[in-house]
Amino acid sequence: MEPRQSYNKIFELLETHQKWFASSLPLIASENIPSPAVREAILSDFGNRYAEGWPGERVYAGCKYIDQVEQICIDLAKQLFRVDFADVRPISGVCANLVAYTTFTTPGDTMLALAIPAGGHISTGKKEFGGTAGSVRGLQVEYFPFDTEEMNIDIDATEKKIQKLSEEGKKPTLAMLGGSVLPFPHPVKQLTDTFQEHETRICFDAAHVAGLVAGSQFQDPLHEGADAMTASTHKTLPGPQGGLILSKPEHGEKIKKSTFPGNVSNHHLHHLAGKAVMFAEMLAFGKEYAAQIVKNSRALASALHERGFQVLGEKKGFTRSHLLVADITKFGDGKTIEKKLEDANIILNRNLLPYDIKAGRHFEAPGGIRCGVSEVTRLGMKESEMEEIADFMTRIVVKGEEPRKVATDVSDFRRSYQKVHYAFETSKDAYTYIHIR
Repeated sequence: MEPRQSYNKIFELLETHQKWFASSLPLIASENIPSPAVREAILSDFGNRYAEGWPGERVYAGCKYIDQVEQICIDLAKQLFRVDFADVRPISGVCANLVAYTTFTTPGDTMLALAIPAGGHISTGKKEFGGTAGSVRGLQVEYFPFDTEEMNIDIDATEKKIQKLSEEGKKPTLAMLGGSVLPFPHPVKQLTDTFQEHETRICFDAAHVAGLVAGSQFQDPLHEGADAMTASTHKTLPGPQGGLILSKPEHGEKIKKSTFPGNVSNHHLHHLAGKAVMFAEMLAFGKEYAAQIVKNSRALASALHERGFQVLGEKKGFTRSHLLVADITKFGDGKTIEKKLEDANIILNRNLLPYDIKAGRHFEAPGGIRCGVSEVTRLGMKESEMEEIADFMTRIVVKGEEPRKVATDVSDFRRSYQKVHYAFETSKDAYTYIHIR
């Protein structure tokens, strides 16, 4: 393909993608839609500049306005999460976790984290699986005991495991709670005394639930005993993509050095500006937004359960966060179901279940699917719309209808939900393609 043809094709695909999302149901739990204001910020000239270091301590000139925006971003993050130290420079949740590892551990140390089928993330994974903690930081990862019935960390078994590891000379230096499948709060408060007794630092990976923490709709790890909390800024926090680490001031200087020069050079300043805008939006609208996310998640879980889906966590009300996980093995495997739903303009992801490995299933075709409602909530949907989403999913998964027919009905349904809510200004539709060439 000639350069000009490739050039034109790129923009054609970009526009086609946005038109598709404007007529689809985006239910990926790790995604969200930023406001037009955030999109404006990330198109700014900040994206072409460098600002290594901390505001007022830069290695580069030309930062007098960048410094002011970054300081506003830091101040807003501290206010939003009710903390006294925030580093807004990590460029992703994985990067934020690496900052935590650099701050609190030395290569060869033992770290406790969730196994991936139990909701852990690859950034907390073992070396043999290519996990960031093991392969990049050189940590020995031990898994938290997990109670499948409760969909949560087993407190008693964890206390015994920590004692056993200590007796074996493998005392955990860091306990990494939180994760990628987090329907219920983790027992930070209940385990803090045990961790402190063994001099184990506590970090909470709030990549998925940071917006709910900010909106007072989930647990508040830093006020329950955690030493630090890492986060992504684009899941229940509504964009842009990036990372964040919060902690106590006593760890501040070490965290600052772990971020720069430890894990970032320049820290994507256009996204930094977008983070600042998003933090302001969350301070103004976050409580209402987070509350509606949880209502919608529980409503969707209940509606799917009523229609024949085996949603996990039934005995605890399915979920208290933005996501739910369902066992769909009676209808097919996760890979097949994911593709059928995508063909129907319903975009979610396959997901390992806590018991999949023992059942002989693997990540390519697992037994589960994961749904998140952060993005559809930001489009203005509420509990009644969750019933309609459940109907669309049922037509594909349970009744086996032709995906193209359902896709047409999904597109018709989406016409009424094109604006971003919980934001100061929404002059552009959520997925409007902006031409500036």
